[in-house]
Amino acid sequence: MQRLGFIHDMMDVKVLILYVAARSNYPMTTQEIYELCYQDDCLSYFDVCTAIPEMVRSGHLRETEGEKYEITEKGRRDGELTADSIAYTVKQRAENAVARFNRQIRRSSFVKTQILPRENGDFSVVMSLDDELGNLMTLELMAPDQRQAVRLSKLFEQKAEEVYNLTMTELLDGEDEI
Repeated sequence: MQRLGFIHDMMDVKVLILYVAARSNYPMTTQEIYELCYQDDCLSYFDVCTAIPEMVRSGHLRETEGEKYEITEKGRRDGELTADSIAYTVKQRAENAVARFNRQIRRSSFVKTQILPRENGDFSVVMSLDDELGNLMTLELMAPDQRQAVRLSKLFEQKAEEVYNLTMTELLDGEDEI
């Protein structure tokens, strides 16, 4: 029976990993590599788990801190030579997935939250929003319990720009009246 899809053997897995790694701006975990490469139903997590250590040994990937991986110059060169063998639709889906990953990681480097217990049993949630030049806003809110502190933290991570824009609009709305 003929297998459908792009992935037919371990070489196809490695070519796709190189393609994804060359387009990622950040080191990736094994799980992230799998998610970005999963553009073909023939790819399994075990294939990726087998390929990555082999690619580290061959010098195509290097392990960074926190069990993350990034492409080496050798991997970049070899990836350029083999990229044409990847099916066009798989390439497009992988590129889109990597672009979303890059945006998400970049954004998360600008949005920070920290939950600090206070002496009286409640919690402070320190939330900050940065840009390329530095800090735009730091906000500290009190939460009566840890559950609410975690909720505030997660919601700020999702809506940091909206909170900043709303705050700026409210503060600057009546500026001409002062």
